[in-house]
Amino acid sequence: MRRFAIVMGAAGLGLVAAAGPAWAHVSVEPSSATKGSDAVLAFVVPNEKEDATTTKVVVQFPTDHPIAEALVEAIPGWTAEASQFKVTTPIQTDDGPVTNAIKEVTWTATGGGIAAEHFQEFRVSVGLPDDADSLAFPTVQTYSDGSTVNWVQVTPAGGPEPDDPQPVLTLTAGESDGGSTTPTPAAASDVKKSDVDNAKTLAIVGVVVGALGLLAGAGGLARGRRRTA
Repeated sequence: MRRFAIVMGAAGLGLVAAAGPAWAHVSVEPSSATKGSDAVLAFVVPNEKEDATTTKVVVQFPTDHPIAEALVEAIPGWTAEASQFKVTTPIQTDDGPVTNAIKEVTWTATGGGIAAEHFQEFRVSVGLPDDADSLAFPTVQTYSDGSTVNWVQVTPAGGPEPDDPQPVLTLTAGESDGGSTTPTPAAASDVKKSDVDNAKTLAIVGVVVGALGLLAGAGGLARGRRRTA
């Protein structure tokens, strides 16, 4: 098993009061991302029980469109462990081809866990595949009383959402340059030369007018001093 870095500090400070109702589902945020991009995914896990806390969360990663690596955010009161599996077709990454991919990430509470009417966000930084339209992350939630909720049900196309749907990330096509939002040099060529010349002319006129005004003010001050003398 490869050692995984713990990154991004402790942005999620323990338990956060739930803003939504107790019946909210486990979900992934954002709900969509660009194919082939780097993204930080947050698995939002609410506690739906009044008499138990959530003590463990296991998120399964896709095996049909594998993800090479996951960097896990450190969360106070929780430990994180990522396991891998060997892929048949090497995954092409910026560091070259790799033959291992993420199988699942397990978060285990070292304290009280997620209390009733609270939720917790579990974040991972990943490189998304570019050959899929969506990724499913079946999740198993374990409570302090030993019970589990399996968020693994598939929502049928055009059909009603099941009771325990699996979190799904929709992948969208990026821009022709790979989804980068960095402006291209071609954008600067849209400025006409005449516009540049006009701007230079106005700037020169402004400098001349300012200089004349300064000279006029200095002359008036000198004349005032002579009258006083």
